[in-house]
Amino acid sequence: MENTTEKRELVQEEKKSGLTIADLLLTAILLAAGAVLKFFVGSFINIGGMKPNFIIAMYCMIIVLIRPNIIYAAIIGLLAGAICQFFPGTPYLNFASELAGAIAMCLLIKIPLKFGKYDPIPALATFLSTVVSGGLYTVLLLTAMHADKATLAAYVPIVLCTALFNAVIVQILYIPLKLALKK
Repeated sequence: MENTTEKRELVQEEKKSGLTIADLLLTAILLAAGAVLKFFVGSFINIGGMKPNFIIAMYCMIIVLIRPNIIYAAIIGLLAGAICQFFPGTPYLNFASELAGAIAMCLLIKIPLKFGKYDPIPALATFLSTVVSGGLYTVLLLTAMHADKATLAAYVPIVLCTALFNAVIVQILYIPLKLALKK
């Protein structure tokens, strides 16, 4: 009897060690959706330069849904950075910023925080991960441009509003997607 229980635990451990095909498909679909939304919808929603970054929102959604380990989260961030290379902007900076944002998201979702049935982690972690990603992107961009502190200050509201938009998007979509995926 004990031997059978040990085998079940070993099989369960093996299943948890990597991503399933369903997780990989979800990753591909949500990153593609993020790219399409950023291309089409992102150009319409623009309030003083502040708009949602659907690619960040989607990798945050992926990470909160599949809860990968830090290495898989880093890979998701690098994939998101690669997708960002197809959009206007400064080349290569997104690799670092999306990597940092994805790792931040992976670490933040581990915080146990619930208020009854309400789980604020998807929104809170997305907000903070977007700040990490946008903040690093801004610092790298302004360092490359040798910009002054006033220029940096101009980017702060853009990053914070983008983080707010992304947090709302992820929180709204989290429960229906979680139920649909039976996670």
